[in-house]
Amino acid sequence: MNVFKRIFRFYVEGFRSMTLGRTLWALIIIKLFIMFAILKVFFFPNFLSTNFSNDDDRAQHVRSELSRPR
Repeated sequence: MNVFKRIFRFYVEGFRSMTLGRTLWALIIIKLFIMFAILKVFFFPNFLSTNFSNDDDRAQHVRSELSRPR
């Protein structure tokens, strides 16, 4: 248990003493938000819900796509 506590303290002290790192982490979080929240809406529409009206049709389509030989 002592090892985990020392590792945790190491990271906590490292993040406390950061100055430029906080800005960089903020940029990383903003970029991740843009990639996963905003781009998903425009470039990855929900194909199954727009093309099939009920769950049975969706399931049949997924089954046929998974079992189709390539």
